[in-house]
Amino acid sequence: MLLTNGGGKHESERVKDLSSTLSVPLDTSNFIQSHTPFAELIHGEDSLRHKCIMVVGGEYGRCRDVAEQYGFTNVVTPGDIYMAHPEIWPFSKPFQRDYYASFARPLPKPINPTSPADSLKIDAVFVYNDPRDWGLDMQVILDVMLSREGILGTFSTKNGDLSLPNSGFLQDGQPTLYFSNPDLLWAADYHLSRLGQGGFREALEGLWRAVTYHKNHHKAPKLYKRVIGKPHKTTYSFAEKQLIRYRESLLGKHHPTKLKRVYMVGDNPESDIRGANTYESAHGINWVSLLTRTGVYKDQDGRRPTWEPAAIVDDVRAAVQWALKDSNWHQPLE
Repeated sequence: MLLTNGGGKHESERVKDLSSTLSVPLDTSNFIQSHTPFAELIHGEDSLRHKCIMVVGGEYGRCRDVAEQYGFTNVVTPGDIYMAHPEIWPFSKPFQRDYYASFARPLPKPINPTSPADSLKIDAVFVYNDPRDWGLDMQVILDVMLSREGILGTFSTKNGDLSLPNSGFLQDGQPTLYFSNPDLLWAADYHLSRLGQGGFREALEGLWRAVTYHKNHHKAPKLYKRVIGKPHKTTYSFAEKQLIRYRESLLGKHHPTKLKRVYMVGDNPESDIRGANTYESAHGINWVSLLTRTGVYKDQDGRRPTWEPAAIVDDVRAAVQWALKDSNWHQPLE
């Protein structure tokens, strides 16, 4: 099972690429990206299938394509909003013709401050992948979270009301804000780690504190959000269920031996190792963390990782060998 905080493409596309690169047969049943669990939100009583959702991040309109493949039918992007109303963030003008014009779609409704009933209403905001235009994306997200009921072009009269919880902020039917990846840093081609989606979220929360600050506030208003991805429990629980289903497809649903142990191999102590170490399985499965030296973590100067794994190994092959030995599997790895 491959569990990644990456994303930006549909699982089928990533599986095809990885199968070719690794020469290993993979399919979507054993591959989970950061935003894969969002597909579950088209089901149930509070289904967002036909609601207007705003998808943020990724290159061009690819994350919108992913959301539509998941089953969401009414998806807008900050690029759509910018092309319809470029005055919303004038600093994106250099990207207008060669970038946003190549994938933006007409809005289902305009932004109409004089008639909120006829204006674009956002029912949920999803950050699927690392945003490419931080300024525009942050501005539009702030506009939505400060609005009345997610109606763009409005500003909630409850904002700043000290008699209300959270000083009135996010008390007026604003949409839920979802993030798919909490990683502050990630291992890119550059020799030093680069800011990830977690960096974008931290910057957005810093702006939220600055915009909502008032000297009379007892405490700063919170930006309510739901964050998934490693190391969060939601993602590990989703992965465990998927892993059990995949195992049952191979061995049969009524196999006498149940899954007892999962080895979590990763290169990021704050996501991979922390997630495995803190996850409490509803099925009594023991998660064992193995940290590789192939990515974010570099054990230089004898420093130990912030979250201690069961073992630190050179690479994935060494991790598999360690796991086989730990499981009393004596057949050597080819």
